Amino acid sequence: MGADASQEAGEGPGAGCGRLREVSEALAFDQRRLGEYLGPWLPELRLPLSVSLFEGGQSNPTYLLRDAADHRWVLRRKPPGRLLPSAHAVDREYRVMSALAGSEVAVPRMRVLCTDESVIGTMFYVMDWVQGRIFFDPRLPGLQPGERGALFDAMNRCIAALHRVDPVSAGLGDYGKPGRYVARQIERWSQQYRASQTEPLEAMERLMQWLPEHVPEGDEVAVVHGDFRMDNLIFHPTEPRVLAVLDWELSTLGHPLADFAYHCMAWRLGPGQFRGMAGEDLAALGIPAEQDYVAAYCARTGRAPVAPEAWEFFLAFNMFRLAAILQGVLARALQGNAASAQALEAGSRARPLAEAAWAQVRRIGAR
Repeated sequence: MGADASQEAGEGPGAGCGRLREVSEALAFDQRRLGEYLGPWLPELRLPLSVSLFEGGQSNPTYLLRDAADHRWVLRRKPPGRLLPSAHAVDREYRVMSALAGSEVAVPRMRVLCTDESVIGTMFYVMDWVQGRIFFDPRLPGLQPGERGALFDAMNRCIAALHRVDPVSAGLGDYGKPGRYVARQIERWSQQYRASQTEPLEAMERLMQWLPEHVPEGDEVAVVHGDFRMDNLIFHPTEPRVLAVLDWELSTLGHPLADFAYHCMAWRLGPGQFRGMAGEDLAALGIPAEQDYVAAYCARTGRAPVAPEAWEFFLAFNMFRLAAILQGVLARALQGNAASAQALEAGSRARPLAEAAWAQVRRIGAR
């Protein structure tokens, strides 16, 4: 996978992936050994391989593979070092993208999952490289209002298609535990936060107490991505069309509204918090207002309008969850085994994001 580089679009396959750089010693492996292993799985492979690292990803190191004939693939692996339980699930990424092949949800072609850690040191998978655009700023600088609106509509169509997938028919009926998704997620990310905590965060303590007591009634089950953001999508080079959805590490069976609310945090967070667009003149930019975007999703998924209090809860929950994820990024950065040179800066956003989540909770209480 990949992307044409421009001012507003980066090159790379996944969250935060940007320019290519040389592989650091900490993330290096035996390229000859990898080439020998891949031979049976990639008939077109012409050795030797050259390997570069995509800059910017915060979780699983992601590499561009090129052979002597300039064929290209992408390799994603678990990072080396001590890892949190259940984190960096590259095998789950491989499974869900394989299952969604041929559906309305665009995914890259999967080539091979390797669980033999003797090959490069950790589990990995290889997938096809996809040519297209990745946008890192949801305000889409440099584009015309009509282009922005069309790209947002393509995103909306894509996540709605994902939530319409029948898990059983797709072979994903056992991909996660059915029921209590939000409650279990609160428990999981509370534990992950505790395991990676580097300093006291009062807002996180309050959230871990308040959230479990206010989960909305009712439950739904769908295939959820877990990290559906604009920069986890590859768009067609010139058309407003999604060619590939990337970074499925957090995917599972869960509540579709929780997944969609995570996607919609961009409307609530500012550019300095986490690739948001709060405070921008969206109408002038050609970007739909949050309520219109939510209404379009509801229409595409055939659901009734979302109750306002439930929607506000899902947004607060996702801010908490993202703060816990960023705390893990910070812990790995301090340990020296994070995938990105910018991991320390990204991890430092855990505190302000937790405080934004608690402010969101206080707004719910004031309703």
